Amino acid sequence: MNKVQNRSIQLLALATGFALLVAGCQKHESTTAQEQGKTVPVTVVTVRLSTVPQIDETPGSVVSEHQVQVASRLMGYIRDIRVKEGETVTAGQLLFTIDPTDIQGQVNQAQAGLAQADAALADAKADYERFTNLYKDESISRQQYDKVKMMYNVAQSQAAAAHAGLNTAQSQMRYAEVRSPIGGVVTQKLASSGELAAPGRPVLVVENQGSLQIQTSVSDETFVRLKMGETVEVMIDGHAEPVKATISRLVGAADQMSHTHLVKLNLGKIKGLRSGAFASVRFAIGSRQGIRVPLEAVLQRAGISGVFVVDAQGIAHYRMVTVGGSIGGEVEIQAGLNVGDRVVVAGDTELDSGDRVNPAESAKP
Repeated sequence: MNKVQNRSIQLLALATGFALLVAGCQKHESTTAQEQGKTVPVTVVTVRLSTVPQIDETPGSVVSEHQVQVASRLMGYIRDIRVKEGETVTAGQLLFTIDPTDIQGQVNQAQAGLAQADAALADAKADYERFTNLYKDESISRQQYDKVKMMYNVAQSQAAAAHAGLNTAQSQMRYAEVRSPIGGVVTQKLASSGELAAPGRPVLVVENQGSLQIQTSVSDETFVRLKMGETVEVMIDGHAEPVKATISRLVGAADQMSHTHLVKLNLGKIKGLRSGAFASVRFAIGSRQGIRVPLEAVLQRAGISGVFVVDAQGIAHYRMVTVGGSIGGEVEIQAGLNVGDRVVVAGDTELDSGDRVNPAESAKP
């Protein structure tokens, strides 16, 4: 064996010995640190079986109970729209106008027809009065008199029809100005100035924000468990706390495509709530036995949900759990805990897995 090989073997032996020495020191220091570490006071609860409500959580949206789609009663081009989305309007306020050129032509034509009918009526009336006197003097026959009388009656009818035609044309002119039928908020703008408006084609949508509802759809299984007037918990985007809603309508006929049933729920007065907000509706459809712990027991460490469990030696261990739904300040634990485990609910802010704790049982079950 040459000198180079001997030197390599010696260096390898020294490196191995140093590594073992460092590992032994680290283990000794770790054990010493644990033995000399302070005891953390914490509050714990003992896990027990409890009744867990079965919740069917469905998406929904906030809508207005009183919504009006505003359309023109005339065919014509939209001249101008005087309101914007989100703007509050009052009942009778002008929303948009329709170009009245075609309607004005109809009004002019009706006025000309009325003038002609009135002139014809005046002539027929004069003839009728003259022939009436002649008939009284027996200067004309009964047949001649009846003919003139009939022409006078026809002229009266034609004049009445011309008056009605003018009134209709003038009323059509009034429809060129479209006003809001209710007070509320403009939520949708479905057309723009210059587009052709037609009867039955909505231009704007106005909603009364004072009567808001939540609409959602549920399965057959959930639908058969619901009752009119039942109170339901709802989470609405933009609101940190859940709100209560009351079931106001259950639609028995299922949607042919989704095979779900429409459910409407009434909301109370909620400050700042607007239609269109997303909602999550929580229907309680039964109960079962499960495990629940206080919300404050569940922590997030490195993006993992977990709780601290205290063992019989008073050592806290961070345990990953699967979290279910929450209700009444508690959250269901679907996996990761067993009945009898002691879970830390207070004092765990600076707690690390492996710390020794001084547990005090919580007054809450």
